[in-house]
Amino acid sequence: MAGTATPAGPGYGGVPAGPRPGHAGLRVSNQDRERVVEHVQAAYAEGRLDKVEFDDRLERAMTARVHGDLVPIMNELYGTRPARLASYPPAAGQVAYGHHARPFGRGESGAERLGAVASHLLPLAGLPVIGPAVMMLTAGRTSPYIRAHSVEALNFQLTMLAATIVLAITFIGFVLTPLLWIGGVVLSVVGAVAAAGDGDFRYPFTLRLVK
Repeated sequence: MAGTATPAGPGYGGVPAGPRPGHAGLRVSNQDRERVVEHVQAAYAEGRLDKVEFDDRLERAMTARVHGDLVPIMNELYGTRPARLASYPPAAGQVAYGHHARPFGRGESGAERLGAVASHLLPLAGLPVIGPAVMMLTAGRTSPYIRAHSVEALNFQLTMLAATIVLAITFIGFVLTPLLWIGGVVLSVVGAVAAAGDGDFRYPFTLRLVK
């Protein structure tokens, strides 16, 4: 497509141009999803997608589990044999599919950063698991930044819940449980500060059950 820059190389960032055994079934990371989302957003900004098409591809990218789910989206944007042109988009802070990206992406707007902050602070308002889960399933469907922070917060809260249950049946649990939750409060505030500053944050000693 004339005038449209695409990622260089045979395929998209190491993902084959079509599903192949050993590739299409590989699980994707948050970075993989974010890179495809950036291409979808760029195509919408160029007018190559209408709102319905944009929403459809965005949801498919955000909920992709394996590379075989992402490849069709890129094929729809660029065809199965993209030209070897400069990486798109070139704007500072944006990363083309297949290049190294920050694990949590970027909070491009104040609303995104606010949503990410809420993912960490809602547990302190009495919604320790439900709060981050709601953010992940709502705003996280269209914002990689909110999704990354809400998933991290959700995994931490699930870990805290499991640790509390285990400690409840131990002799020293009545001493350690309050300390555990005080530490949880402090870490949640630190996570919120990081999210507000367009930064990454990973909770220590966390079981990452949700991807």
